[in-house]
Amino acid sequence: MIEVSRAKGSYIYDNDNNRYLDFVAGVSACSVGHCNEEIINAISSQSQKYMHVMVYGEFITKPSLDLAKLLAKNLPESLNCTYFTNSGTEALEGSMKLARRHTGRKKIIAAKNAYHGSTMGALTLMGLDERKKPFEPLIPDVEFIDFNSFQDIHKIDEKTSCVILETIQGSAGFILPAEGYLSSVKKKCKEVGALLILDEIQTGIGRTGKLFGFENFYCVPDIIVYGKGLGGGIPIGAFTSSKKLMDVLHVNPILGHITTFGANPVITAAALQTLKIVLDSKIMESTLSKEKLFRQKLNHKLISQIRGVGLMLCLIMNDSEIANKLVLEAKNKGLILFWLLIEKRAVRITPPLTISEKEIEEGCDIILNILDTI
Repeated sequence: MIEVSRAKGSYIYDNDNNRYLDFVAGVSACSVGHCNEEIINAISSQSQKYMHVMVYGEFITKPSLDLAKLLAKNLPESLNCTYFTNSGTEALEGSMKLARRHTGRKKIIAAKNAYHGSTMGALTLMGLDERKKPFEPLIPDVEFIDFNSFQDIHKIDEKTSCVILETIQGSAGFILPAEGYLSSVKKKCKEVGALLILDEIQTGIGRTGKLFGFENFYCVPDIIVYGKGLGGGIPIGAFTSSKKLMDVLHVNPILGHITTFGANPVITAAALQTLKIVLDSKIMESTLSKEKLFRQKLNHKLISQIRGVGLMLCLIMNDSEIANKLVLEAKNKGLILFWLLIEKRAVRITPPLTISEKEIEEGCDIILNILDTI
C-alpha cells in the first residue's frame, strides 16, 4: 500500500519520498498530469471569487457557462447542450432518464461485459450477473447484446428507448468497435426511434487522439456521457445532447434531473482549464505517437496482445497470473500499473496525456525487466 505524500506531473511520491512513475493517472482521470499548475491556479482563482452558491441551474456561474460553450464549440452541431454532474456514473443515470423521458419507452439495451458505473441504474447495465446479484432487484426492462455483433442489432426495436454502449469497451479489455459497427447501431436506432448513448467516460478528453472517442469511428451519437479526464484530477461528470432533447427534462416533472453540486464553479473552473490545455496544446495529437512508442517498446513473449488506441492501452498477458505478478512487482520497482475489472489477463496503461517519451521508455523498461524474471 502506498501512502501518498504528494504527486507532480507523471509521478507519485510516498511518505518515504519513494518515487512512482504513474502509468494509470487515477484510472484515466489526471489527464494533464498531477497538480498541473494551470489547474491549481484556476481552482485558486475561482475559490477566491465564489464557490457553491445555489442548486445547479438556479444561478448562472461563469466557469460552468464557459465550459459548456467550449464543449459545444468543439463538438458536432447536434451535441450542443451539456448537463454537468458530480461523476460519470451520475451522468449515465441522467442520460437514461433523458432517453426514457424523450421516447416514452422503457426498454434499454446494453452490451454484455460493459461497465458504466456502480450506481443502481448503471450497475443494471453491466452484463455480469455475479456482480449484480447481491444488489438485486435492479431496474427492469434492460436487455443485452454482444458488443460488435452485427447480428444482435435486430434486437433494437420500437420498444427500445435507447442503446447504451461504451465507445471502446473498457473493463472488458479495451475492445474497439468493429468497422461500421457503431454507425450500424446508430442507423437502426434512427429507424426505430431509439437514442444511441455512448459512454465516453474513459475515451473522452483527448485520450484516443481525438477530443472524444466516437470521432475515431464516424458515428455521432444522440447523447454522450463523460467525466474522468475532464476534471484533470477533480471529480466531474457530464452528459451532452441537443438542446431540443435536453429540454424534455424541464417539464413533466419540472426539474426532471437535479443535483446540488453539479456544475460547481470551482470544479468547472478546473475542467475548463483542463479542456483548454487539451485543445490548445499538442498533447492530444501526441497520444498517437506515444501509442506507437509503447507498442514498439513492449514486445515480449509474455504479452499476447496490446489493445486500445492512443493512451488508452492495455496489455493482454498470456494468463491472469502473469498480469497479477506484473502489476504487483511493478509497484515494488517504482511503476504504477493496474488491472481491469472484467478481463483478468489485462494490465492497464493509461498515463497522463502529458507523459514524456523518456518517461514512457523508463516505464516500459521496468515492465520488460519484470517480465524477463517471470
